[in-house]
Amino acid sequence: MILLDGRALSVRMRENFKRVSGELEDRGIKPCLAVILVGNDAASETYVGAKARACEECGIKSLVYKLDAATTTTELLALIQTLNHDDSVDGILVQLPLPRQIHKNLILESIASSKDVDGFHPINVGYLNLGLESGFLPCTPSGVMRLLRAYDLRLEGMDAVVVGASNIVGRPMATMLLNAGVSVSVCHKKTRDLRAHTRRADLIVMAAGQVNLLTADMVKEGVIVVDVGINRVGGRIVGDVDFEGLCKKASHISPVPGGVGPMTIAMLLENTLKSAKNRTTYS
Repeated sequence: MILLDGRALSVRMRENFKRVSGELEDRGIKPCLAVILVGNDAASETYVGAKARACEECGIKSLVYKLDAATTTTELLALIQTLNHDDSVDGILVQLPLPRQIHKNLILESIASSKDVDGFHPINVGYLNLGLESGFLPCTPSGVMRLLRAYDLRLEGMDAVVVGASNIVGRPMATMLLNAGVSVSVCHKKTRDLRAHTRRADLIVMAAGQVNLLTADMVKEGVIVVDVGINRVGGRIVGDVDFEGLCKKASHISPVPGGVGPMTIAMLLENTLKSAKNRTTYS
């Protein structure tokens, strides 16, 4: 069994990001990411802090806007429009989830597609579905693809199952795999017999947010398992799979933590630097 080590890969990537950031600064451009956090969700605060530290490490300026939980959609839209028109800001990220009173889709659509480093804007989703590289890819699924390719896994022709159908992970993950020549099934909470799908899969990506949803009896020998799940159990963070059981059958498996999580942040940094490079192209 080979561990898909996203932490080690992200460290190597960040060394390159430092170099790229330095080259941009030599040209008078300081890469900048603006992150907006609404409310006091503990997990979101942890994620935002990790992103800010990663930016600082790689020479990217980090702007963090912490807004009250009672913030309205109109107030948040006003801040986003200000950042959209700020030429010194390369990327804008609104940390999800948002409080219930805020219209999430309206907020995500309001971010300029050229600064949408999360890859959620409809224009960037369109680029992804057309297999074009002009836009920004969603960070978690693109991190999964980068992790798989780092281990020289030949994806073309594989049968894959993606468990989870969110717009953030599941759907774009399926599209990226399709673009790579993989046959893909997408399962979700309404799937009647998950085991029937996972038993025949060469590659399984778990992104459902349910502890131990995938167990060893649900997979074949030599399967590749990527665990995107993040669940808190007894003060520990665990994924969606029975890691110990699957280690005995999988050829490759990603741990939680230390697998996909570090890759998500790495791809966010890469998207921000891509946006900053575009400043040199269009200025």
